[in-house]
Amino acid sequence: MDTKIDFKDPAYYENRELSWIKFDQRVLSEARDKSIPLLERLKFVSITSSNLDEFFMVRVASLKDMVHAKYKKRDIAGMTATEQLSAINKQARELVNIQYSTFSRSLMPLLHKEGIYLLDAHEDLSEEQARFVDRYFMENVYPVLTPMAVDASRPFPLIRNKTLNIAALLTGKKTEDETVFATVQVPSVLPRLVQIPSEGETKSFILLEQIIERNIGILFSNYKVLCAYPYRIMRNADLTIDEDEASDLLKEIENKLKMRQWGEVIRLEIEEKVDKKLLKFLKTELKVSDEDIFQIAGPIDLTFLMKMYGIDGYDHLRYKPYTPQQVPEITPGSDIFAAIRKGDIFLHHPYETFDPVVDFIRQASKDPDVLAIKQTLYRVSGNSPIISSLAQAAENGKQVSVLVELKARFDEEHNIVWAKKLEQAGCHVIYGLVGLKTHSKIALVVRREEDGIRRYVHLGTGNYNDSTAKLYTDCGIFTCKESIGEDATAVFNMLSGYSEPLAWNELVLAPYWLRDKFLRLIGREAKNAQQGREARIVAKMNSLCDPGIIAALYEASASGVKIDLIVRGICCLRVGIPGVSENISVRSIVGNFLEHSRIFYFYNDGNPEVFMGSADWMPRNLDRRVEIVFPVIEEELKEKALHILHVELEDNVKARVMQPDGTYEKLDKRGKVLINSQEQFCAEAKAAVPDQNPGNNQRLFIPAEPAE
Repeated sequence: MDTKIDFKDPAYYENRELSWIKFDQRVLSEARDKSIPLLERLKFVSITSSNLDEFFMVRVASLKDMVHAKYKKRDIAGMTATEQLSAINKQARELVNIQYSTFSRSLMPLLHKEGIYLLDAHEDLSEEQARFVDRYFMENVYPVLTPMAVDASRPFPLIRNKTLNIAALLTGKKTEDETVFATVQVPSVLPRLVQIPSEGETKSFILLEQIIERNIGILFSNYKVLCAYPYRIMRNADLTIDEDEASDLLKEIENKLKMRQWGEVIRLEIEEKVDKKLLKFLKTELKVSDEDIFQIAGPIDLTFLMKMYGIDGYDHLRYKPYTPQQVPEITPGSDIFAAIRKGDIFLHHPYETFDPVVDFIRQASKDPDVLAIKQTLYRVSGNSPIISSLAQAAENGKQVSVLVELKARFDEEHNIVWAKKLEQAGCHVIYGLVGLKTHSKIALVVRREEDGIRRYVHLGTGNYNDSTAKLYTDCGIFTCKESIGEDATAVFNMLSGYSEPLAWNELVLAPYWLRDKFLRLIGREAKNAQQGREARIVAKMNSLCDPGIIAALYEASASGVKIDLIVRGICCLRVGIPGVSENISVRSIVGNFLEHSRIFYFYNDGNPEVFMGSADWMPRNLDRRVEIVFPVIEEELKEKALHILHVELEDNVKARVMQPDGTYEKLDKRGKVLINSQEQFCAEAKAAVPDQNPGNNQRLFIPAEPAE
């Protein structure tokens, strides 16, 4: 091995933002897959749009801040902020072009074949439909609208982030020598997708902005409307909070949320073929440059397609809904604490139901022997049963401590509401540690039993969100092991006060020693390989962009360690570099569920160690967040975790494998047994509960060990 290799050479790294765009391309490619039901394909176009919005509001905004601050430092791939923005602009435009081409040329004609129509108010309406649309406008839309003209006495209004608007140029009906600009916000309180009468078995829809555009003359009765075009802006939505200066974090975040509406405009989307004079006016008033203007060949903001996905009567165009299955070790309605005392329990969502986690807190809230409940909350559902149970527990006189992470991006407002509700119920609410987000997923129940105090712990890879638990793949464990119970108590004491124990048993915490732990585990495999022993690493996560971890993986690969990475999203590591990453493979799985679990396997000279947790291999997770990674100790549970890794490494339907040039390609399936990991896990979860699935109790067997 050449010891002179610099494993941190920027040439060996992919830029984080460009890697993210590749991920969104993989999402979009699902919409182009003809083997997927039509409405499911529509859903992936919507997800692509939603992803791109957040990317611009946060990542592009952050790069623009760097440019304004004249920040010259290069990223791990050797690019300046200016260079990144230029490359992003090119790639994002290509992505948007493919997205709209897919929508207009591929999906819309297929919808028409199925009798589903999205009509154009200016061209497609029958007389009956036109009458319906105009009446709908007068009765439902007109009373809600606030048209705003801009002239000497009326300044340009605040255009809110992500809202859809219609810009118009007007001229006086009597004097046509002067034009006036006007804008009207498309009201988000009304449905954007409006069903209108149609013939026979067909269904016809029109977009709200088209209804307004068709009738816009009514809003400006003393003017002649020269032209009108929908537009939308993205603003910088990255909150900067000085926690040291904020005496009341709750108040500070509430104030900052209002400021989101005033952030710098970083992207303007407007309908293609827009009037040049109108565009010039918007460009000047919004202070947006040409490179940040996207002229769109179709409806702006395709997230409305998620509503089309859900239309009634077209079940044959969607996947059959999957019902999460019962966890075999936990009978619904039974004593969950008795089940945990029998042994650690592995949970695999959404294949297995999230109900036991909800029941864990619910039973604890009512159990007279439970003395205390402690839990971290990062993102919860809109009407969370866990929040209700925690509030009930406090009202029942139990000690309830809840860490609500107010700085969970785009959930800040939501979490403030829950925090106040919990405080009013008598819970002790903590808002996290200064300068750190608390991203760990842990719940602790302290119970008085015949043989003394016993601590029950749930640890997971995903949020305590009963809604997303049906959509995201995550893992968790229930345990009442004393060693983990002691660590769980220590975690909450550290979060609520300043105590940090001198020694820990099992849990590994960021930002304290998680990075060092991973580097030691990777280094141990490298050392074993150098000594001629078998060495192996399999790691599954959402994102990989930490330079220190990547350099360690390169060194391990160069030493002969076989490394398989399953990375859903961003991956700044490159494969196939001679002498550096020839022993590393990277695959990304994009399917019906969002891959979200983090599982880490180290061969350890035949004594495998497996960990799961809340942390990806990213600087923010290792250095700027409170994260928990926990060992999977019981052999039976370890096999279940390894089985997940193995099946995902065998996936040849939804997996895309990274190539040396950084592109991702699907595998050649010719002559091979098709393995769709998500479908296989659904089938296995059903088969594991034979009483509920008569005739379907055979286990689909794939060996538990990761494939060598």
